[in-house]
Order: sequence, then structure tokens, then C-alpha cells
Amino acid sequence: PAMNVQAVAVWGKIAPSHSITAIMITDDQQTIVTGSQEGQICLWDLSSELKISSKEILFGHTASVTCLAKARE
Repeated sequence: PAMNVQAVAVWGKIAPSHSITAIMITDDQQTIVTGSQEGQICLWDLSSELKISSKEILFGHTASVTCLAKARE
């Protein structure tokens, strides 16, 4: 059975800034992907009621993320 795990980000009193420079939505229209000037990629859940909630934040890029593309099979 699949396990549902809630993503948790831990930082101080102020969350890291995420100035969006790129955005993409998946083909199933359930996930929004954003890239930021600060070099992060964030995944967001999009509900059928169009409510957006954070899912994951990925760190590691040393430069701005200015383009997003889906991988081919």
C-alpha cells in the first residue's frame, strides 16, 4: 500500500525567500512546479478545488532556476 508522507521544512523564524522565475504544471494538472531566483525548485499540490499547498522544496542549485521542462520517457 502507498504511504502518504507530509513534507516538512525546518528553518528559523523566517522562511527562505522564493522569488518565482519559472513555473510549470504537470500533464495531470495536480502538481505545480516553480523555480526561483534563489535556486530552489518547489513542488505544489493543486486540488480539484484549485487550492494550492506546498509539497516539497528542493535545494542544491547555485544559480537562479530560469527554465523548467518535463523529462521525456
